[in-house]
Amino acid sequence: MKPDTILLWRPVGPAELALIAESGMRSFPPRLPDQPIFYPVLSEDYAIRIARDWNVPQSGAGFVTRFEVRRDFLARFDVQEAGGRALREYWIPAEELEAFNAAIVGTIEVVREFR
Repeated sequence: MKPDTILLWRPVGPAELALIAESGMRSFPPRLPDQPIFYPVLSEDYAIRIARDWNVPQSGAGFVTRFEVRRDFLARFDVQEAGGRALREYWIPAEELEAFNAAIVGTIEVVREFR
């Protein structure tokens, strides 16, 4: 039986996507020293906005990934609003990313691409 999951999205640039691909599309790479928080988002529209409006100008391309995470793992974290109800995300501390990756059910899919 499949565990109870929550569907999440993450906008990424080409470098992060390459690292995700190296994992077999099963995990996100460790955060950089200046990135203490990992921010998966709760809506595809919010992820599209970031991939298109931030990742493309920064790196020439933006991708929206979609994946499922066990609900019991996410229950430890509060949903944060980053400027309104439509802009909701989890704030996962960098030191929890390995456990977050272990809570991903299935693979990480690329569902949108912007250039």
